[in-house]
Formats: sequence, structure tokens, C-alpha cells
Amino acid sequence: MLGVCYYPEHWPEAWWADDARQMRELGITYVRIAEFAWSRIEPAPGRFEWGWLDRAVATLGDAGLRIVMCTPTATPPKWLIDAHPGILPTDAQGRPRGFGSRRHTTFSSGAWLEASRAVTEAVAARYGAHPAVAGWQIDNEFGCHDTVLSYGPEDLRAFHEWLRRRYQDPERLNEAWGNVFWSMEVASFDEVSLPAGAVTETNPAARLDFWRFASDQVVAYAAMQAAILRAHSPGRFVTHNFMGRFIGFDHWKLGAELDFATWDSYPLGFTEQRELPDDVRAMFAETGHPDMAAFHHDLYRGVGRGRWWVMEQQPGPVNWAPWNPVPKPGMVRLWTWEALAHGAEVVSYFRWRQAPFAQEQMHAGLHRPDRVRSPGGEEAAQVAAELAALALPDGARAPVVLVFDYEAAWVTSIQPQGQDFNYVELCLRWYEAARRCGLDIDIVPPGAPLAGYAAVLAPCLPIVTEAARAAFEAADGMLLFGPRTGSKTATFSIPPELPPGPLRALLPMRVIQVASLRPGLRHAVAGHVAGTMERWREWVEPGEGTEALARFADNTPALLRAGRAHYLAGWPDAALLNATMRRVLGIAGLTLLDLPPGVRLRRRGDLTFAFNYGPEPWTAPDAGSLILGDCIVPPQGTAVWKA
Repeated sequence: MLGVCYYPEHWPEAWWADDARQMRELGITYVRIAEFAWSRIEPAPGRFEWGWLDRAVATLGDAGLRIVMCTPTATPPKWLIDAHPGILPTDAQGRPRGFGSRRHTTFSSGAWLEASRAVTEAVAARYGAHPAVAGWQIDNEFGCHDTVLSYGPEDLRAFHEWLRRRYQDPERLNEAWGNVFWSMEVASFDEVSLPAGAVTETNPAARLDFWRFASDQVVAYAAMQAAILRAHSPGRFVTHNFMGRFIGFDHWKLGAELDFATWDSYPLGFTEQRELPDDVRAMFAETGHPDMAAFHHDLYRGVGRGRWWVMEQQPGPVNWAPWNPVPKPGMVRLWTWEALAHGAEVVSYFRWRQAPFAQEQMHAGLHRPDRVRSPGGEEAAQVAAELAALALPDGARAPVVLVFDYEAAWVTSIQPQGQDFNYVELCLRWYEAARRCGLDIDIVPPGAPLAGYAAVLAPCLPIVTEAARAAFEAADGMLLFGPRTGSKTATFSIPPELPPGPLRALLPMRVIQVASLRPGLRHAVAGHVAGTMERWREWVEPGEGTEALARFADNTPALLRAGRAHYLAGWPDAALLNATMRRVLGIAGLTLLDLPPGVRLRRRGDLTFAFNYGPEPWTAPDAGSLILGDCIVPPQGTAVWKA
């Protein structure tokens, strides 16, 4: 089904009924409202103005629309900040971040937690049993605008309490953090400083724990709201809209508090933010990279334990990227079908109408500010008509699984060792290489069961927990590990046995030194696979039972194999990564295609979907019984066929 984000507070009330009627005529089922409406809901402390929202809910419900009601905590009003300025977050330089936009809060503020509970209780009590309310969105885009980590007095007090629970005794903390180095030892938890503002680099173990703490604060905040909503609104779903390319907190943990996950898909903006060669960036600037949205579809399907939506789908140009092009004709339709192919239950567009005022006035909607349907709106209507004639089957497990870890992102951000080592980018490139083979991919957290997958990909996993080690050893498919795997303990130290640490039984080898490679510095690789390492390489001593499938020019191993397990000792360029991926997936017994750079496939049940992001038509091989489109898929085109 399709949905849309709507802001009745932005428009004359005389327009609401006509808007609702047009939504139903277009094919919209779900409407999300009120995530930024706190100042209209509660214009003064304890004084609630429900009339306008009651009428909006009634108008939408009377039109047959199903409402996703939001808690409005992403935008605390000015009166609340004036009364409790400690709610404001503090940056790493110790400066409060001011009022005037959104997400101007720290999750550690006691006043903020009480205000959030109160407004959530009020909204949930008012609308929890309303027949038009289908479910709830908690807050909006947790962590947006770099708001997970805050460095104020309330954050310090909360961090001290978190450390007390974790370590119990300061000496255990000193040992875990290696505080004997540079005389950083503390005699009590109250002596611990926040890891910011020092003369030079602060202790990486302290920074990792601070990130863990901050992530736990976000999860606890979401859990608080979820409990209130479920108490007042039984039988209705509770979700949150995550973001793309965001690693600020552990989404796996927060997802466990939800009924399903949603995310906000903006393929052009996220592509503009990627580390891509100029020619690739230019090629996909008006379509989005073909793996950008798809990666997050698969990630949030995992976070939602198989259930997920797109809560905000880009319908035209956005306003927040360095450059904001108009999508090529056909792309809004393609993005919608791609989300559905990956298993989305609902694709909801942001937004019904472009607002002519304030910060997002340059951000498109399904309608222009003059109430005329936009090009993206026309494509949404086309999808609605096509969707009405096509029954979508349930999905199935993919043959390949990728292990994605938020702590891995934190570890490599805290000590990248090379300026351009970017965990998310590495995962995206591995994902791309597997999808270029025409394969579907699941994404799971470390420690998730891996049995039944033909191939398991772990692009980078510095901390290997006991659960993760056991899952890898229990896997029955081919395993491919990437650089820095097993390189750190849980307390951010080099493991005593050297990397890959706990995986030595699977990978009998030792990484004895590493190098980050500046742009332009590459190390050639030759053997069963060939190419170069860029950004990062490792020197590996192979152990008994380990075979070198490819070597560097100095004869040290670059790709190693020990039984089912493979290890790639660096950041591969495209040629080396594609060759390695095809070798491992081929050994796994999978049938591999060689798709063009802009073409991707996805299966849902007995349906196969093709998406052409590229500049040239593509002919689908053995397309079977066509359901949608043609076997020659044009640029920005989509085709669907039965196997």
C-alpha cells in the first residue's frame, strides 16, 4: 500500500477535506501526521489545544484514510526550552546548541524525559483508541543533525551512572580502558571526564563506551515512549522512522522495541553524500546509486525482523544535500517499486504538498505549493494504479547474508587509522559487488543465526563477540571476512593473540601489521583474483591449513582461504572486490549473472523485478511471463515477471 506525510497545521482548514478526498483518489491508504506539531498541541505549559487536531483526524478518517499518529517530541517548543535550558544538547566544544530548528535536546536531561513522558501520555490518551488511528510513530529520525552525542553536565552525570552499572568498581574501569597509559587513572567514577575537549586524542576505549552509553540513552527513550503508547493504544503498531547512512546508535537494539521498522528514503541526497568517483557520481546524480536505497531496504527489513515500511519516500528534489537535482522521469515510480520488491508493506511519500515557507520550502512533495500535482505525484498515481492490479507474494530468505555492526562503525570512526576508512562505504561496496551478480541479500546483526545461507559476508567486524564467533562457526555456507575483523577486544584493545582474535579457529592466521594508504597509493594483488588494494592493507602470516589464493607484490597473502572461511586483507578496488566476490559466491554454488553497473534484480516470491538506473536499455534474460513493463527495460524503467 501507499502512504503520505501530511501537515494539516500548515494549510487552511478549508483545504483538508479536499486533500483527504484527493489522497484516496490517488490511491493513498496511510497518512502520517503531527510529528512536528508540539507547539500547536500544547502552546503553553499544560494548556492543550486539541480542537484542530481532532478535526484533522476526523477529516482524514472520514475519507477512509488510516492515520499514523506521531509523538511530537522531535520539536520541543520554545516555552519548554526557556523553562529548562538544560534540555539543549552541548557540542564537543562545550557549546550549547540553540533553539530554532529541531532535535534540540539531549537524551540525558531529566526535564526533557519528564516533558516527553507528559506529552506522549497526553497524545496517546487522546487518540489511542480512535478508530482512524492505525498505529504510532515515535518521535522522528532519532539522531538527525548529529544529536546522539551530547557533552553537557547532564550527559556527564548520566554517563557516570552508566559506568557504575557497567564496571561496578573504578579499578575495573581503569583496567578496561588502559588508564595506566598517560596517567589517566581515576579513583572514582565521578572523576571520569567526557571524552572531548582534550589537548589531543582522548582514550578510544572511553570514547567507545561513551558511544555505547549514548546509544543506550536513545534506546531507553524510545522504549519509554513505546510503553506509554502500548498502554493507551493496544492492538496498534509502534514504529520509528530511521535514516540512511546513519550509525549514531544501535538500530538493532532500538528495533527490538518496535513492532516493525521504517526508514526515510532519499536516494539522490544520500548518493550525493557517498564517497564515489566523480564519473560514477555524475552517472547516478539524477537517479541515485542503484544500491543506495536497496541496501537500506534490506538493512531495515532486518532491523524490523522481516517487517518494514518506507515512511518518507523522496518524490522530487530535496533541500539538504550539497546539490539537489530533480530526479529523472520515472525514478519516483522505480524507487517505489524497488521498495515493494524488497518487501516493504507500505511506501509513504514525503509529503502531500510542498510548503512555501520555512527551512524545507525547497523540498518537493506530491503537489506543488499551488496545489497542482507534481511530476513525482503523477508517478505515485501511476504506481497506485499498477499496484491495484498486481498481487505481491510474500518474500523469502535470500541466498546471501551480510553482517552489519554499529559498533564496527563506531570503532572505525573513533580510530580510523586512515582518513578515508569509512565502514558504511565498505559495506555498501561489498553489497554492490554481490548484487552485481544478480543476487538478493539479507542483512543481520553479529550473532544472528547464519545456517542455511549459501554465503556469509562480513566486510569488517573489529569486535567479534562470543555470539558472533559461534554463529560464524555454525554457518554452513562460504564465509568471506574483510579487513580489521577480529582486530579489537570489547574494551578497544588489540587481542593478545593478534587479529583475527576469536576467529583463529576459523582463520588460522595472524595480522602482524597494517597500513592505511593515502589516495593514489595502491598495492597490486595477483593470483586467482587480481586488482589492487587501496585505502588499507594488512600483512598476514598464514597458519597451518591456510591457503593464499592471491598475493601482494611482496609475496604476502592478500586473499586467504581456510576451509569455508576466506579473508581479504585490505580494502579492494572494484576489480579485486568483484573478482573475489564472484569466486567466493561461485564456490558457494550460486548462479551468478554479470549485471551492468546500473541494473539490479530483486525477487519477491515467484516474481522477479528489474530496475534500470543506467543510461542504456537492458534486455532481461529469460524474462518468463511479464507482469509489468517489457523484457527490454528502458533507462529509469522497471519490469516484473514470473519465474
